[in-house]
Amino acid sequence: MKRKKILAAVLAAAVLTGICGVQIVTKRWNVNSCFAGAYPVRGVDVSHHQGEIDWKELSGQNLDFAFIKATEGSSHEDEKFQENWRLAGETDLFIGAYHFFSFDSSGADQADWYIRTVGELSGKLCPAVDVEYYGGKAADPPPRKETITQLSLCLERLEEHYGRKPIIYTTYKVYRRYIEGNFEDYPLWIRNVYYPPQLDLAGKWRFWQYRDTAVLDGYKGEEKYIDLNVFSGTREELEEYRIDSSGEQEAQIPGTV
Repeated sequence: MKRKKILAAVLAAAVLTGICGVQIVTKRWNVNSCFAGAYPVRGVDVSHHQGEIDWKELSGQNLDFAFIKATEGSSHEDEKFQENWRLAGETDLFIGAYHFFSFDSSGADQADWYIRTVGELSGKLCPAVDVEYYGGKAADPPPRKETITQLSLCLERLEEHYGRKPIIYTTYKVYRRYIEGNFEDYPLWIRNVYYPPQLDLAGKWRFWQYRDTAVLDGYKGEEKYIDLNVFSGTREELEEYRIDSSGEQEAQIPGTV
């Protein structure tokens, strides 16, 4: 009997290894599920692409937080932001509003647009700024020096207003070109839907977007998929990213993992 149990365990491990190995080779997102499970604090990020969202239903699917797209550039507001912001605020989720950074607009103007659109963030997560290539920017990356300058203006203006360092969401390519060595003291939200964050980012990232093809209940829009994320700490640590009623820090930015 003991030998049978050992054999069964070995076979199970081999099957799991084989599945994960195939997923790694084929670059399917599923491999991340083998690692994301180590981080129990989970969340989503949404925009108008998810259409009408039943936040009560969505939030009941083992989620702890949600980031909602608010603004883009210096003049665009996500068409579903106000509705999502109001309804998500009626759930038990930690919620935050994110800004999609434009390489073609003044960083200060973008921050001011976010502030005017989102307003006060009492009890909400600190702002997040999504910095990624769009359009043809990946093939023809914007100038490094000017981008760093404008991003600095955006982040500093948001921090000045809200009293917290914004979270930076980014991809590896953008991280290497603009973020690394320049914004190391900002909380990092890294995107990698194929593999876990690379070893040189261990101890740096706080949020990880590990899947962009999840399907959950509770939304109906042009996009059938939804992004899944994990937080590297506990719910108590996540709460330290909330902004208090005075707009000042409840605590210093928590230590990284």
